[in-house]
Amino acid sequence: MSRAAADTTSLKRSLGIPTLVVFGLAYLVPMTVFTTYGIVNEITGGYLSSAYLLTLLAVLFTAISYATLSRKITSAGSAYAYTRQGFGPKVGFLTGWTVMIDYVLLPMLNYLLIGVYLTQQFPAVPGWVFALLALVVVTGLNIVGIDAVKSANVVIIALQAVFFVVFFAIAAQSFQPGVNAFDPFVRGDFNLAAVTAGAAILCLSFLGFDAISTMAEEARDPQRTIPRAIVTTTVIAGVFFIAVSWVAYMTFPEVITGEGADSAALSMLAHLGGNLLTSLFLAAYVTGAMGSALASQASVSRIMYSMGRDRVLPHRVFGTLSQRFRTPTGAILVVAVISISAVFSSVDFVASIVSFGALTAFSLVNLSVISVFLIKKNVPGKKSIFIHGCLPTIGFALTVWLWTSLSLTTLVVGLCWIAVGLLYLIWLTRGFKRPVPEMTTP
Repeated sequence: MSRAAADTTSLKRSLGIPTLVVFGLAYLVPMTVFTTYGIVNEITGGYLSSAYLLTLLAVLFTAISYATLSRKITSAGSAYAYTRQGFGPKVGFLTGWTVMIDYVLLPMLNYLLIGVYLTQQFPAVPGWVFALLALVVVTGLNIVGIDAVKSANVVIIALQAVFFVVFFAIAAQSFQPGVNAFDPFVRGDFNLAAVTAGAAILCLSFLGFDAISTMAEEARDPQRTIPRAIVTTTVIAGVFFIAVSWVAYMTFPEVITGEGADSAALSMLAHLGGNLLTSLFLAAYVTGAMGSALASQASVSRIMYSMGRDRVLPHRVFGTLSQRFRTPTGAILVVAVISISAVFSSVDFVASIVSFGALTAFSLVNLSVISVFLIKKNVPGKKSIFIHGCLPTIGFALTVWLWTSLSLTTLVVGLCWIAVGLLYLIWLTRGFKRPVPEMTTP
């Protein structure tokens, strides 16, 4: 194949470490700390900071596993590509299938939240109108190309940064007297089971590092940039979430329960800064949700492109790139069509299913490190045992611990989705008589 022909059928490499980190931060949305603020505070009894600390610990080990595998596997596909290397194409397919529900529903969740919050500000306009407008804008930017996504993410992160500067400036002058600095983490009524249940929900907030691995075919020097961006994004996000939740408790230690839990963040912000701060919050939150939808739709379209290129999904729809923009337009449009159902969905339900998909993928990626480096490649040495054995084992144990803390309904729905994927795999391989197509690298 000529160089010119190859250039029209491969993804454009234009992303460095700073851009990848911004992409990851835009994906996880710093404002999401307020989305789960009231719910997790209620579940944990006011230990939101402890829940974030536990989640960061679990996710950091998993992020190291992603980073380790990304040095060896530089094709698009994220957990799908990694588990194919670790356990073969069948497990790889089921992992990709599970991750798809995670990524496909995340744009929907963001469109749903945009509609909910803007309708509160402009009650005369139905929420679905705002959700649909956001969907059209995000889909258009993704079709135009990754450079448009990159530019939009910088603006979105900057706008959220303005809100947090104001938030921290006001909060620094509003700490409640008598509240100990360690109270957000440990008090007399600390309940580990409750904190773990809250931490399982908070895994949704850390999906940005996972999304970075899907951009491997558009990163410069991916064996260096992708691993560093993954770990950097995870640490920045975790420290930031812990800091925000700690400051929030120091200024507003009250735990709102019942129906008021969903809007507890607004109550806390109104207590701190009145209408001015809550209005600024609304603007920053909606902008952040747009950024997350932008990044998540870009990521899932590339996972679908990778699977379509392998003919695991229909090649004509998913496995081709736009000749003009060199983006997976078919996959992008499929995600957009699915996201239209945000009009009929529940925030709580979608969020819980996203967490199921994330934790399932995290667990399998940790195991893939062990399979690839210790079993298949048999990399010798104490350092290898520590990096490729001990660290992923701890990551696997922590993610499974959080996974079992999800609600029974979430587990049942998630496992049913995996069962549907298994049935499709059986049909695809004609009862496993045909092999699942091997992973290809452009």
